[in-house]
Amino acid sequence: MSNVRSSGQPPRLPSLSLTHLPVGRLLYNAVVLVVVVVPLLATALAITLLWERAVHWADLALLATLYTLVALGVTVGYHRMLTHRSFRPHPAVKLVLLVLGSMALEGDAITWAATHTKHHALADRPGDPHSPLDGFFHAHLGWIFAETDADPRTYCRHLLRDRLVVFVSRTHLLWVALALVIPFSVGGLLGGWAGAFTGLLWGGLVRQFLTHHVTWSVNSVCHTFGRRAFATNDASRNEWIVGLLGFGEGWHNNHHAFPRSAFHGLRWWQFDLAGYTIRLLERLRLASDVYRVPPALLARRTRRAGGNGVVLPGARERETASAPTPGESILA
Repeated sequence: MSNVRSSGQPPRLPSLSLTHLPVGRLLYNAVVLVVVVVPLLATALAITLLWERAVHWADLALLATLYTLVALGVTVGYHRMLTHRSFRPHPAVKLVLLVLGSMALEGDAITWAATHTKHHALADRPGDPHSPLDGFFHAHLGWIFAETDADPRTYCRHLLRDRLVVFVSRTHLLWVALALVIPFSVGGLLGGWAGAFTGLLWGGLVRQFLTHHVTWSVNSVCHTFGRRAFATNDASRNEWIVGLLGFGEGWHNNHHAFPRSAFHGLRWWQFDLAGYTIRLLERLRLASDVYRVPPALLARRTRRAGGNGVVLPGARERETASAPTPGESILA
C-alpha cells in the first residue's frame, strides 16, 4: 500500500511516541520532566550504593555494553545514517541501528531527524531548536520543553516514505520499554531480584542519564567551548572530551563543515568510534556509498580557515561540502 496520498503529499505520521500522543502540552512537559529527573535521581542512588559497595561487575558491564550500543544507535543510526545519509546500510543493519537509537529515549527516529536537520538549516540563528545563543541551559536541556516546530514534511519528507523508518517510529515506545526490560531481565538472570534492581538501575536509568547528557552536550558544550578547525557560519566547535564520550560526536565543528561526512574525526588523533564502526560495516559489505570528504576539499578548507576558523568558506565550497542529495529539501 502506498504511503503517499493522491495529492502527492506524504501523510501525517501516526505514532506511539511521546511527541505524538494526544495529550496537552502541560502533561507532555510533565512526562519529559520525569524522563529527565528520574535518571538523575537514579544516578544519585547508584553513586550512593557504589559508595556503600552495593554494586557488582555485572552491573558495570551492563552499563558499559548498553551505553555503547545505544550511543552507536544515536550517532551511527539516527545521526549519520538517517539524518545525513552518510552511508547506505544493509536493511538488517538499518533496523538494528534504528532500534538502538530509539532505546536512547531521545524521541522517535523521524522527529529526531527533523529536529536535527532544522538545527543545521538554522544553526545558531533564529529558529535553531537548541542554540546556546538562547542560553547554555536552553541549548543543553531547556529546548526539550519548548516547541521545536520541526515538521518532518519540511525537513525530512523522504523519511515519511520509508516504510522501515515509519514502522520503527510508530513503535517507538516499544523500543523504549525494551531499553529497560533488557537490563532488568539480564540482571535478574544473574542475580535474582536484587540483580534485577541493580541491573535496571545501572544498565537502564544510569545509562539513560549518561546517554542524554552526552548527547545534549553536543548541542550546548560544542557550540560554546572548544576549537574551530574550519570556518562555518555557526558557532560549532570541536571538544575532545565530548568526542571521547560521544564516540566522535564532539568533533562538531568538523561535522558542521562537512555535514555529510561519515567520519567526524578527520585527523588520526580524533577518536571517532562511530566512524570506525561505519568503516567496519563497509568492510563487511553491510554498508555502501560511504561518504568521505574529498582530500582536495579538506585541504582547501583547512588553508582558508588558517587553522582557526576565522575565514568564511566560499559559496562553492559550502555547496560542495553540504549539498543535498536528489529528492531531499534540506540535508544539512
